[in-house]
Parts: sequence; C-alpha cells; structure tokens
Amino acid sequence: MANYLDIKSVTGGDDRLVKQDLKFRTGKFIWKVIFNIELNPATVNNQNLQVYSSDNKPVDTKISYNSATNTIEIEPKEPYSSNEVYTLQVSNRVESKGGQRLKNEITIEFAV
Repeated sequence: MANYLDIKSVTGGDDRLVKQDLKFRTGKFIWKVIFNIELNPATVNNQNLQVYSSDNKPVDTKISYNSATNTIEIEPKEPYSSNEVYTLQVSNRVESKGGQRLKNEITIEFAV
C-alpha cells in the first residue's frame, strides 16, 4: 500500500524518527509521538501540541497522553482534507516529569 501521507519536511529533530504505519486510508488518522521518558501531563495540551492547515489556522484536535507508554496521541476532531498541507508542531514547552524540556520545537509538514 502506498503511503497515505507525504511527509514534506521535519525540523528540530531527527527526520529518520518520523515514520508512518497506516493501515486504513481515512482522514482521521492519529499522530503518535513517543517519548523515552515520562512526561509532565500538564504540559501535554493543545497549546504545546498543535496541527495547522496551510492557511495557518489551527485544526481542532483531541490530545491524550498515555503515561504507561509515554505516548501522546493527536487526533483531529474532523477528517483532514485531501490535497491539503498541514503542519504538526510539538513545542519545546512539553517537558518531562522532572522538568526537562525538549531541546528544540519539532515541526512536521505533511500532505494528505
């Protein structure tokens, strides 16, 4: 199966760590951001993790954090539009339970 997303660019991190494993072609796929340490749940929110459309408008998303797997899930409340470019931003204000912040903001530009 061909990739559903076209990853346009990754900044602020190692682009080799951005992978896709999509089994269904829907516009409501969920981004999963996996960390190697436990996070401060208060910093996992819509201000520190956001998806923007190509006209720089925020996409309404549901953000959840699983402390057992150190995984953040970012799900759009409405399907992404076909032939649209979006940007996922993970702010460096996301921090570990011990108070350490991400070194850089992570930005992933993707097309649906």
